[in-house]
Amino acid sequence: MRFSSDFLDEIRDRVPISAVVGRRVTWDRKKTNVSRQDYWACCPFHGEKSPSFHCEDRKGRYHCFGCGVSGDHFRFLTDLEGLSFVEAVQQVADMAGIAMPQPDPQAERRERERTTLQDVMEMATQFFQDQLQTASGARARAYLRERGLSGRTIETFRLGYAPESRNALKEYLASKGVPKEQIEACGLVVHGPDIPVSYDRFRDRIMFPILSSREKVIAFGGRAMAADAMAKYLNSNETELFHKGNVLYNFSRARRAMQGADGADTLIAVEGYMDVIALYQAGIENAVAPLGTALTENQLQLMWKTTPVPVLCFDGDGAGQRAAFRAVDLALPHIKPGQSLRFAMLPDGKDPDDLVKRDGRQPFDRVLSEARPLAEMVWVRETQAGGFDTPEKRAELEAKLKQVVNVIADENVRRHYQQDVRDRLYAFFQGSQPGRGERGNFQGGGRGQGQGGRNSGGRPPGPVASSRGTISDRLARSGLVRGALDQPTLRESVLALTIVNHPQLLEGEYDEVAAIDYEHAGLQKLWSSLLTAVAEAGPTLSREILIQKLEAHGHGTLLRGLDQQIRNARLWIATEIAAAEDAREGYRQALALYKRARALKRQRMELEREIAEATETDDGARIEQVISALHEVQNEVTRMENQEAIIDGFGVMSGRVKGPATGHG
Repeated sequence: MRFSSDFLDEIRDRVPISAVVGRRVTWDRKKTNVSRQDYWACCPFHGEKSPSFHCEDRKGRYHCFGCGVSGDHFRFLTDLEGLSFVEAVQQVADMAGIAMPQPDPQAERRERERTTLQDVMEMATQFFQDQLQTASGARARAYLRERGLSGRTIETFRLGYAPESRNALKEYLASKGVPKEQIEACGLVVHGPDIPVSYDRFRDRIMFPILSSREKVIAFGGRAMAADAMAKYLNSNETELFHKGNVLYNFSRARRAMQGADGADTLIAVEGYMDVIALYQAGIENAVAPLGTALTENQLQLMWKTTPVPVLCFDGDGAGQRAAFRAVDLALPHIKPGQSLRFAMLPDGKDPDDLVKRDGRQPFDRVLSEARPLAEMVWVRETQAGGFDTPEKRAELEAKLKQVVNVIADENVRRHYQQDVRDRLYAFFQGSQPGRGERGNFQGGGRGQGQGGRNSGGRPPGPVASSRGTISDRLARSGLVRGALDQPTLRESVLALTIVNHPQLLEGEYDEVAAIDYEHAGLQKLWSSLLTAVAEAGPTLSREILIQKLEAHGHGTLLRGLDQQIRNARLWIATEIAAAEDAREGYRQALALYKRARALKRQRMELEREIAEATETDDGARIEQVISALHEVQNEVTRMENQEAIIDGFGVMSGRVKGPATGHG
């Protein structure tokens, strides 16, 4: 009887190989590490006194270092017990609780067709690779070089180029004898009853082959070379081979990296193809990516089959937070003992490619080292808005947390989450009671109480997050990146130095001030120290005390550089001699432009993603609607780039001084 590869994969994935082998051997207690799914025993295939038989659930394989035998679930049963392959499959299927497939001539025919379609996809991959090396692929090669990709990396990921011609791939495959039905079934052409003549789906795009878990090409992602392309990234449509919600880009390679001698501890999920490839080139080979959409439950389950606690990596801005919180809701019902998630948040405006391009893998490793557990993300989400200054609001928070935790299906994990919430709430409310050092100016009202109840005495007792509980706040002081520029942009310098010289602005602007995520690494570290100094000093804070504390933390050189930069630009509004109201007004204008520019950037990225999704589903009305919205955003971006932010008579455009300076002093 012939079994489909999908059926065999499913029962292998459902039954740990240790469950099959463990019925025939006794695990060695000293060498076995159950939490890592790593087992050792005396080999059942040859007599020995010391355990050299190794079994790993993560790999789904066994190997004896004494006699050299190795294999999977079925090989173990056929070799050790003499079962036939069908009998071995039957036994594992019974353990998985899955019925054996009935003989199905149609299913067998579909399996043969799938194999044929994979052959066609392989031919298309080779065609795209060859085209990248032609004259028509010159721009694509230049783009990949500009992104810092080496020839070896390009070859490893089999990157290619789809020519501009409407029929280049179709004609090539037809010349090789591939019938049009197979070309259409692979999703390589756009066709349908309303299309008289089919044409290539991918044109003038850099091509990224997408592999199945068995390392067969099943789809493509294409990055447009033309700036005015309808969708920046375009994936293959759903086919017999490809179901987007069930596939992770680079999964097979990342899983193999984890199985190596120096394998990584976990999988890392990042946003896109180029993030994965840039991390690989920097030596981080265990990264995967969803295919242009939010993470799905099937993709999450796929990661959990490989590692108990994968890390999800998101941008640190508002869109990244929302994506992280969606992942929280997706994961909570399915967590189990030893099965959870961690969340690594990138600095606002940075992606993994940015982090590793200049300084190698270390900045990204630091991001991973600060990854937060799922329980903390639940707490952050529900408390980040703050404003728990009444019994009713605190009761509302408690009820909301209870509701969130109750979706956890596993009774034991749910009980521990409930206890974790009780501990956090106790310390949180203890720290935010009147008379405990809380002040409305710097810590009260919204942000202060939403920070875990921190007061002048330091961190609250118990397992509560630090006072800077929100994602963006943590990033603002993390200093994870060494900044792409030696000197901050003028606008960032204005934002930072105005607060240093006029800390009284914090009384009315604390929420927005604390939430700023600077791109410059030095300012990230400065901001971390500043926010800590604010929390420690409370009402005694003054410019002199603040500068003294910042200099004590090693920021003296940066402060002097900022001051010189501001004075060279004659932006006296940000210096200590500016009147308080002038400083406040200038700061608000600079902050408004800063926030608007960031919001437009994220809005544009989200619209581009919507266009790609609508294009894949051939939703013409939606495409036109989103393109119209994108044009409006792009026009607004252009206006922003050409607009002068008037700060006490001085123009600042894109971080540079515009026009003559005639300010205070």
